[in-house]
Amino acid sequence: MQVTDVRVRLVASDSRLRGVVTVTFDDAFVVHDIRVIEGENGIFVAMPSKKMPNGGFRDIAHPIHQDMRKAVEDAIVKAYQKALETQQPENIAD
Repeated sequence: MQVTDVRVRLVASDSRLRGVVTVTFDDAFVVHDIRVIEGENGIFVAMPSKKMPNGGFRDIAHPIHQDMRKAVEDAIVKAYQKALETQQPENIAD
């Protein structure tokens, strides 16, 4: 399975959220709402998740193997860095 498209929407917010990403695999399967977050050690990728009744979060979609996780994260970070050069962040309410 290959990453065939990455679309980044930069966001400006008071939180650590820096972007929301949609990734397409093999021109046939899409995953929305992957988040780019500013952490203490730089940016990181957070897979889409839903809030559970106990207040925790559970991933909706995520790579199972480390090689796939690295391929997805690398593609997202590359697209995010390119977006920083060409896009203006959208303001969002926190």
